Amino acid sequence: MHEYLLAGLWGLVAGSGLLVGALIADLFFGKLSHRVIAAVMGFGGGVLIAVVAGELLGDAIHRGVGVSAMIGLLAGAGMFSGINWYLAKGGARNRKRCGECVEQPKEEEQRGSGVAIAVGSVLDGVPEALVIGVTVAGGGKIGLSVIAGFFLANVPQGLSSASGMKFAGRSRRYIFTIWAGIPLLGGVTAAVGNLLLGSATAQGPVILAFAAGAVLSMLAEAMIPEAFENAQAFIGLITVTGLLTLYLISH
Repeated sequence: MHEYLLAGLWGLVAGSGLLVGALIADLFFGKLSHRVIAAVMGFGGGVLIAVVAGELLGDAIHRGVGVSAMIGLLAGAGMFSGINWYLAKGGARNRKRCGECVEQPKEEEQRGSGVAIAVGSVLDGVPEALVIGVTVAGGGKIGLSVIAGFFLANVPQGLSSASGMKFAGRSRRYIFTIWAGIPLLGGVTAAVGNLLLGSATAQGPVILAFAAGAVLSMLAEAMIPEAFENAQAFIGLITVTGLLTLYLISH
């Protein structure tokens, strides 16, 4: 199988966690409290931290490109935060909120918020697709822990965000168009990233550090607020459990 097709397939698999989360939200809407969703989100946050620390930045450190990786890390974080700041003004700020504590805006309250939320949700998935596309370049093998980590972290994102969309009165067509479409776009992005960046194997660790910065910014700005606001006791332990789970998968 061509590299770019393999990258696209893994991008689709990792992103499908979003659709799984949205399906759970649809099936159990009104039955899952914010505290339950926050616990799942905290677990997913711990998983993402493990992916970044162990799988993305670790490679850059081992290859001795520390300074370049640091610059890439800050650049990725800055780019994500800048775009997210712009989208937040259009109504995408609370796109990962479940709607119980903090509501997503309704379209009649803020025109264009539906588009902003959709674009913001797509933005959240771009860094992981970039990671997958670059990792399989040059015949590289992507670890099960990376795919599992992104999949597990995507489930709570789809769960919380879809719940918030339903609270805001968004239609099922809108919700499932987003959460079925983003995995497909993730697959395409991973394939395109492989085609465009696959030859830059020497810069691979720096590119991964760039993606890591974007992932951490997304975690801080979109996932952590839902996980820790009015959360149940031991949410820190739940987050560390997510980190440990991915560590065990990778070993």
